[in-house]
Amino acid sequence: MTVTFTPPQDVEVSAVHHTHAAARNAEVAEQALGQLRDALSGESNVQRILLKAAAGAGKSFVLKRLVAEVVEHPRCLRVGVIAFQNRQIWPIAESLGDVLGRDAVCLLVSKDRYGDVADTVHQAAQVVASTSAIPQSCTVVVATSHKLGAIGERARMLNHLNAGSNGSAPFDVLFVDEAWQLSHHLFDRVMKFAPIVVGVGDVGQLPPLEVGSNPWRGDPRYNPYRAWPTQYGDDEFTWSAELPAVWRPAAEQLPLWRALYPEWGELNCVAAPNDRRLLAPGLTDIAEAVWQQVGTGTPTLLEVDGLPDAEAADVDLPLVESVELLLDALFAAGVSLERAEYDDTGTPTGQTLASKPSDGSPDPLVVVLATRNQAVDDAADMVERLRDQYGLGETDLVASTVDSWQGQTNGLTVAIHPLTGAEELDSFNSAFGRLAVTCTRATHGLLMVSRPGLDQLLGDAPARPGTPFGEPGNRLLPRQT
Repeated sequence: MTVTFTPPQDVEVSAVHHTHAAARNAEVAEQALGQLRDALSGESNVQRILLKAAAGAGKSFVLKRLVAEVVEHPRCLRVGVIAFQNRQIWPIAESLGDVLGRDAVCLLVSKDRYGDVADTVHQAAQVVASTSAIPQSCTVVVATSHKLGAIGERARMLNHLNAGSNGSAPFDVLFVDEAWQLSHHLFDRVMKFAPIVVGVGDVGQLPPLEVGSNPWRGDPRYNPYRAWPTQYGDDEFTWSAELPAVWRPAAEQLPLWRALYPEWGELNCVAAPNDRRLLAPGLTDIAEAVWQQVGTGTPTLLEVDGLPDAEAADVDLPLVESVELLLDALFAAGVSLERAEYDDTGTPTGQTLASKPSDGSPDPLVVVLATRNQAVDDAADMVERLRDQYGLGETDLVASTVDSWQGQTNGLTVAIHPLTGAEELDSFNSAFGRLAVTCTRATHGLLMVSRPGLDQLLGDAPARPGTPFGEPGNRLLPRQT
């Protein structure tokens, strides 16, 4: 059995790294802050500020900075911060509490999720399960869009907290994290909580729902199931900008990131070449060839031939078993990931950080991604076997659907290609966002596995039209997929 890799076509990569890359994000953040200050002071008519981010752009850091700066403005009494999911708002509340102090930040959760909030969040911020329990002295209220958008919630907040400096709404500014994950019909429930809205998010994520024909017969630009920022692309009261640097990927992954955000004028990465390394000294044979290639940082596609037939195109146990052999060899060889450490400006500190199994790293070491639940069930069984065999912790090896892994970061990604075994392109397996999320989770390396035939499928299948609703990203399917 042999394995052969074909090098990617030569791509001219002119990029800046380290401080020079990170400084561009800082410049855009400063511009956004200036726009926000002017809007609060009444010196501009801006009502919405949209910061578009590529995957791994450090948008949470930018959001935290904007919140910390704006609460010091004399015309800002209180701000709200929302996101779609609980797992998104909990770390936001914790990080804001660390910066502003526990008394300044309140996390509002539902009663049935109160017990799930980590102790570290309770230590950093005040956590309450009812509007009446929000301390009137706090300056930041963090909640999910569902919690804030509940019937009567705006009136309850006004009754308990009174209006902000604006005189009519509870908050002076409403921040929306992962803004492109929030559909318009959910945003409509919270848009009147503040006269100014700041949306920050990855424009390459999956849309909130699989949109079909627009059910709205009024404004043709408005679709209640589409990400809400897409309505305001050319709005005179909206200021928007792109964060032109990414912190997550290795430098060798940058051409793939640029391919997924092709209309951006500039995209650089903080990591310089050779800042990330995969070490597994005990590898041999095919596993050695595969993981050495992945360890270069260059995204890798491995087509596995000669397998028994799959149950279905997207339920392929033999392909998952081939992945298990590779992961078995990787953990048996003593895998570790090394990376250069940077300060907040992107300047290398001179230190090298290492991640290895069972060291308690906050981000998973290896994640296995698939598109369908049954395929993930097979991968989860594989994960359990390898955990037991090598004594791995829960974050050392993880299996998940691509959809559930949005917004996450991990060291190595091993993914089942969404189109493997497919006979035709459909709206699910060729979705731009699903491929983009798959390809942009890893800090050190991407291994995409598939059965042979992707080139023939893309060459023979009729092109699907791009999604006609103005979502961000290049939607000229299927060629990009």
